[in-house]
Amino acid sequence: MTDSAGIPGGTGTEAGGSKPPRSRRRRLLRWTGLGAAFLVLAGSAGGWWIYNKLDGNITEDTSAAAELLRYERDRPAHFASGAQNILLIGSDSRSGKDNARYGQDQGTERSDTTILLHLPADRRSATAVSIPRDLMADIPECLMADGSRTRERRAQFNWAFQWGGAGCTIRTVERLTGIRVDHHMVIDFDGFKKMVDAIGGVEVCLKQPVDDSEAKLRLPAGRQTLQGEQALGFVRARYSLGNGSDTERMERQQQFLGSLVKKVQSNGVLLNPARLYPLLDAATSSVTTDPGLASLRDLYELVRGVRDIPTDQVKFLIVPRKPYWADPNRDELVEPDASRLFQQLRTDQPVTVAPPKPETGNGTGDGTGDGTGNEPVSATGSGAPRDGSGRDGEGTTSTPAPVPTFTGTTAGIADCR
Repeated sequence: MTDSAGIPGGTGTEAGGSKPPRSRRRRLLRWTGLGAAFLVLAGSAGGWWIYNKLDGNITEDTSAAAELLRYERDRPAHFASGAQNILLIGSDSRSGKDNARYGQDQGTERSDTTILLHLPADRRSATAVSIPRDLMADIPECLMADGSRTRERRAQFNWAFQWGGAGCTIRTVERLTGIRVDHHMVIDFDGFKKMVDAIGGVEVCLKQPVDDSEAKLRLPAGRQTLQGEQALGFVRARYSLGNGSDTERMERQQQFLGSLVKKVQSNGVLLNPARLYPLLDAATSSVTTDPGLASLRDLYELVRGVRDIPTDQVKFLIVPRKPYWADPNRDELVEPDASRLFQQLRTDQPVTVAPPKPETGNGTGDGTGDGTGNEPVSATGSGAPRDGSGRDGEGTTSTPAPVPTFTGTTAGIADCR
């Protein structure tokens, strides 16, 4: 016996809304199951391919890891469990066709930008401290690319990266601050541009037009969205903006990073696969990291821990400094303010920032050599001072000290004011 559809073994017809025969239902379910399984497998295969591609993009810095291991005994100890300190290094390398347009490749590179990012154990805030490239620092003996070693010397900070790469820079920062650097990332010009383009640009506000041939930047005044090439020029421009100081350049970099944080935290990026994948692809293919961050899983764990930090708790400041006594074109730390800042970070204590007061000046150490004697950026309030060595533990005050306030800004402050 057959049903009206000609299927053997049928017990009725589909007229009048009756159910399909049992054998046909089984066949439909079987094909539905096979189709669903295929989609799952296809999705898994695609997801696995994407994961492996992004994971394989990351460059692992094994040389820095080996150098840090060699000097492990000299490195600072961890004072706060769960907190992390990440050194972000912007390289001015001209190697490769995409970077060559910014100057001749001299076979060396310096850290054009260096930021120490502190993530507290509770992940409720983040503090980014810019270290001036012209800051005078004690640079330890470092391994050079040719296998030779430099001698220990006092020199401007960004020479550490030129001489010994990330490993030498990390050891210099640790000696300067007494803070243990847990991870590091290095990104060059081209990588920076790709990441900005991947999120659709970053909005900034210019108080005046910009025409800087050296930074390859020409922009009108006002609020606008900068794409990769323009963004790179904005954070690199120096002589055509403001007073031409490195101080103002670092402040612009912090303004830009604050806007970038707001953009990345917006739904337009994190919840948009069309934007998220290009960002991940650009980020992973553009950075060189220590082995502890050299996988997509490690980077994801890092991002997951900070993605919900309110923008008004993402803080930016420049290490307290002033013109170097022997050369106004260089910087030196302002004490005890710098030690107070390093202690707060080292022991995972709160850091408070506030805009500079108009009447106090902002302390340049900017490379202009004008010798004007501007007041340095400094902390207000009285944090508990250390013993002055710059590398020890906590202070010895018997009563809690007020939290010092440092000149700085947050990602929550509007760009146009």
